[in-house]
Amino acid sequence: MKHWPRLALIAWVMLRQGMDQLVLTQMRHPGLRLLARVLAIGRNLEAPRGERLRLAFERLGPIFVKFGQVLSTRRDLLPPDIADELAKLQDRVPPFPSAQARQIIEQSLGKPIEAVFSQFDADPVASASIAQVHFGVLHDGRQVAVKVLRPNVLTVIDADLGLLRKGAEWLERLSADGRRLRPREVVAEFDKYLHDELDLGREAANAAQLRRNMGGLELLMVPEMVWDHISQNVLVMERMVGTPISQVEQLRAAGVDIPKLARDGVTIFFTQVFRDGFFHADMHPGNIMVSTAPATFGRYIALDFGIVGTLDARDKEYLAQNFIAFFRRDYRRVAELHIESGWVPPGTRADELEGAVRAVCEPHFDRPLKDISLGQVLMRLFQTSRRFNVEIQPQLVLLQKTLLNVEGLGRQLDPELDLWSTAKPFLERWMNEQIGWRALVSQLKQEAPRYAHFLPELPRLLHEALAARTAVASGAGGPSQALMEALLVEQRRTNRLLQALGWAAMGFVLGALAVQVLSRFGPPL
Repeated sequence: MKHWPRLALIAWVMLRQGMDQLVLTQMRHPGLRLLARVLAIGRNLEAPRGERLRLAFERLGPIFVKFGQVLSTRRDLLPPDIADELAKLQDRVPPFPSAQARQIIEQSLGKPIEAVFSQFDADPVASASIAQVHFGVLHDGRQVAVKVLRPNVLTVIDADLGLLRKGAEWLERLSADGRRLRPREVVAEFDKYLHDELDLGREAANAAQLRRNMGGLELLMVPEMVWDHISQNVLVMERMVGTPISQVEQLRAAGVDIPKLARDGVTIFFTQVFRDGFFHADMHPGNIMVSTAPATFGRYIALDFGIVGTLDARDKEYLAQNFIAFFRRDYRRVAELHIESGWVPPGTRADELEGAVRAVCEPHFDRPLKDISLGQVLMRLFQTSRRFNVEIQPQLVLLQKTLLNVEGLGRQLDPELDLWSTAKPFLERWMNEQIGWRALVSQLKQEAPRYAHFLPELPRLLHEALAARTAVASGAGGPSQALMEALLVEQRRTNRLLQALGWAAMGFVLGALAVQVLSRFGPPL
C-alpha cells in the first residue's frame, strides 16, 4: 500500500503524455483500438511518441531518467524514433544538502571529515541521479574529487524498480509487440547496471583496471584512486583538470590538434576492445575532458567508471570477423558467423540470413569509407537479427552503444574522420595474433605454468603405471613370459603414439607457416 501514491503519480504522468496510446494502438483487437480513440479525446497528443515518452521520464524523476538513458542503448529492440529521443535525456538533478554529504562521508570513512581533508568544498561541482561530486585537498597536499552516493538512493531505486518490473509484466501480457520488446529483460539489465553504479568501490576497481591497461598508451589519463578513503558510498580520487571535449572551439583556441584528437579517441576505444577486452562503456561528452597542461597536452581524460564492458576471446573474434567480412562484402560469412555463434535458433537458413544481411550492408558501399558508420551497421545487423530471433548478448549491445558514442564524438570533432582506416590495424593485428607463430607462442606461455608443474611428475607417473601393469601381468609371482609380451605390446603402442604425435606436430608447424604466409601476402583487407 505504501507504493500506491508513487504508482498513482506514474499512472497520471503516463496518461497525460499519452503512453496508453502507445500500447493500445499496437493491439489488434478492434475494441482496444476503439478504447484508444476514446481515451485520446480532449488530450493534445500531436507531439511525436518518442518526445512524449522522454517528457514522461523527465517528469517522473532521476530513476526514470536513468532508465530512459539505458533504454536508449537498446536500439536492437526499440524503434529508431523512440531510441533517438530517449538519447536526449539529460541527467540534471538538483544537489542534496552539503550537510548530508558530510554525514555520509564521515559515516562511510569512520572519521571526522577534518581528519581526512585539509580542505573540503561544501558546494558540489556536479550532481547526478546517483551521486554528486565535491572537490577537496588531502593533508598530504593532493587535490582530490570526492564522489558521494545520494542518501537513501538504494531504497528509492528498489521501489521504482519493483514498479518497473510489474509494468513490464503487464506489457508482455497485454501486447504481442510488447513481448517482442522483452521489457522484463530490459528492466533486469537496467537493474544490473544501476546496482553496479551504486557500488563506488566497484567503480574504483574499474578505474584502477582501466588505468593499468592504458598506462603505456599515453593517450588517455585515468584518475588515481585513493584507496584509503574509498567505500561503497564514497569514492576519493585524483582531481583531474581539463577542458570538456564538447567545447571544441575552446580546445582549438588552446592549440589542440582536433583531427588528431578524433583519431586518438578511436584508437583508445579499439585498443580497449580488441587488445584488452575491457572498455569504458559510458563515453559520452560529459565524462570526457582533454588535458591542456604542458606535460599531458592533448590527452583524453576519462571520468565515471560505473559502467564498463568486457569481452572474451570469442566475442572479440566474432566482432573482428564480422567487421572484416563486412568490408569484404562477404555477406555469406556474416550470416555464417551469426549461426556459428549459437545465437540463431536451430533450422535457420543461412541463405535467408545472408539476404537480410546484404540488404542491410550493401547500401553503405555507395558512400566513401569515411562516411560509413560502423555503429549504425552493427545496430542494423542487430535489428535484422531480431527477425531471426537472434539472442543478442548484453556485452555486444553495450559495445554497440559505446561505439555509437565514440563515432559520434569523433565525427563531431572531425567530420572527415575515417573510422575504418583507424580501426583496421587493430582488427588485422588481432587476427594475426590468433593464428600462426604468435598464437602458438602466446598459448605456450599461458600453458607453461601447468607444464612446469606436470613435467617433473612424469617419471614417477610412468614408473607407477609400469609397476601396476607388471603386477597385473605377473600375478603374485615374478616376471614371466606374459609380462615380457605385455611390455613389448606396450612399447609398440608407445612408439606408434610418439610417431603420430611427431607427424601431428610437423603438420601443425607447416599449417601455421602456410596460414602466416597467406595472411601476410594474401589479398589485403
